[in-house]
Amino acid sequence: MNNAGIVGLGMVVPDKVLTNHDLEKMVETSDEWIKTRTGIEQRRIANDDVFTSDLAAAAAEKALQDAGLKGDEVELIIVATCTPDMYSPSTACIVQHKLGAVNAAAFDVNAACSGFIYCLSIANQFISSGQYKNALVIGAETLSKVIDWKDKNTCVLFGDGAGAVVLKPVEENKGILATHLGADGSIGKHLTILGLALEPQEVEKRSSDNPRTLWMNGSEVFKFAVKIMAEASLTVLEKANKTLEDVSLIVPHQANIRIVDGAAKRLKVKNDKIYINLYKYGNTSAASIPIALCEAVEEERIKKDDLLVLVGFGGGLTWGSAVIRWAK
Repeated sequence: MNNAGIVGLGMVVPDKVLTNHDLEKMVETSDEWIKTRTGIEQRRIANDDVFTSDLAAAAAEKALQDAGLKGDEVELIIVATCTPDMYSPSTACIVQHKLGAVNAAAFDVNAACSGFIYCLSIANQFISSGQYKNALVIGAETLSKVIDWKDKNTCVLFGDGAGAVVLKPVEENKGILATHLGADGSIGKHLTILGLALEPQEVEKRSSDNPRTLWMNGSEVFKFAVKIMAEASLTVLEKANKTLEDVSLIVPHQANIRIVDGAAKRLKVKNDKIYINLYKYGNTSAASIPIALCEAVEEERIKKDDLLVLVGFGGGLTWGSAVIRWAK
């Protein structure tokens, strides 16, 4: 049984940039307030005719090219998203068709911002058991389509994008060494996007004419996130028989700089051990970790044999973490 390792990466963000100064013209906010509270300076916004599957497929094509794999050679596609094109078919099935991946099984996972870690863990099981020889894992979102643009507390946070990785078996003691997943549905009420159930108390929380928009109890999510990001990092390192001293780089979910700083303080690690790019893209939910991973590799922050921790939290509320010995 071999662990799965990342052998190809790709990312895509829309061309349209929405800056903090642009938001000042839309809601009662300021560039200084947003940067101080979140660390975000801009985010990318998809055009009206661009959906999650479009970004996912574009990122996947880059990852496949990086891995030297053709579409019809892909055996499994898993897409992490909470903004699917449709309830059915799954975004993964739409992506499968776009890629010509006619031999691949395909399905979606909705663990919100934790989704990419969930998908990595699932794909690792399939590969390490020998059922599949490769897997394409994608985190992709078009959150701009479910944002309440009248809600100054949430519209400043989120952006669109996609990141993808190709997984294959790698040599012993390389690749995904351990994963840790968790959920607490009792506090899921603090971060919601409405679907079929339009409960009156939920609709009343939204200021938009569209009730199917994102709503968040920011203070409760913040407290949860700081605590769980630190705990999930330590838990997965313990499962891998590693310590923070062994880690070369932590790649967290890019939600809010105060959350990342708070988790770092709990872990007692310096900021140079944590990769940050949220100032450019905002919170892209399931896409944030793979996008950050791609850019960290491009910037040579990650090298062969480095030990990485990926960690995130999200709606559900959910959390996930992974320890990876870089094999690429």
